[in-house]
Amino acid sequence: MVDAVLPMAAYYALSKGFGMSTVAALGWSSALPAARTVWGLAKERRVNGLAALILVVNLVGLVLSGVSGDARLTLAKDSAVSSVVGLVVLVSAVAGRRPLMTTGLKPWVVKGDPARLAAWDRLSARDARFRRTERAFSVVWGSALLAECVARVVGAYTLPVDTMVWLGNVILAVAIVAAMVIGGGLAADPMEKMVDAETARPAAG
Repeated sequence: MVDAVLPMAAYYALSKGFGMSTVAALGWSSALPAARTVWGLAKERRVNGLAALILVVNLVGLVLSGVSGDARLTLAKDSAVSSVVGLVVLVSAVAGRRPLMTTGLKPWVVKGDPARLAAWDRLSARDARFRRTERAFSVVWGSALLAECVARVVGAYTLPVDTMVWLGNVILAVAIVAAMVIGGGLAADPMEKMVDAETARPAAG
């Protein structure tokens, strides 16, 4: 709501209602998510890597847009967050010991059950198929975020700015839904079944 809907509404209100230039309206509409990020950092008293990344991308994008006067650059810079996060997720799946998206996947699969958590740990330690499936989940999410980045950059430089203000959020939503559906079918559901079987095995024995 804060990062997508309110900035989009603010853009239209400032550009259409108050007659601001496109660059100015885009800049001011980005101030709200930037302020929220700063508030989160100050409130939690710790550095959140993703929040800091989003803040830096917003600030750099606004500075570049102000210097160049290019409204399309302001739109395109929003995709930088997706591209950086997507790349980090993919690298973690290929080279990291634990894929980045496992942080969100593991609680979903183990459901807070100590027996399921123990089953996950056993499978992660000894089952190559389980580890491949775990990595596949991060590959799906990383690929979806990179595809979303490409689509938004292309749209920013080929479609009207007014169109991309709302379409960019639609593209992001589609990428997230696609990652959830594909990642669920390829990884989350099979891993849940493997954990189910591993959990039941001691009782059956």
